[in-house]
Amino acid sequence: MTAQRVTVRVLLLIGDQAEIVADVPPEERAEPERYPAAEIAEAVGVPMGELAGRRLTAEAGPGDRLTGWQLA
Repeated sequence: MTAQRVTVRVLLLIGDQAEIVADVPPEERAEPERYPAAEIAEAVGVPMGELAGRRLTAEAGPGDRLTGWQLA
């Protein structure tokens, strides 16, 4: 199965975790998923403190787990 690239938004940071949601209208979003903020920040070249509100793309792999972060 080929990974699909999806557009997401970093909703906010909670400690060292980033809450990620699909970049769709709020009424269409599922519950946020948490990912390590440092991992995302390193992948996209943005300081961790500047992730909140950013639009990103990621590959949705097995179990819909996101990897391959890039700035949108």
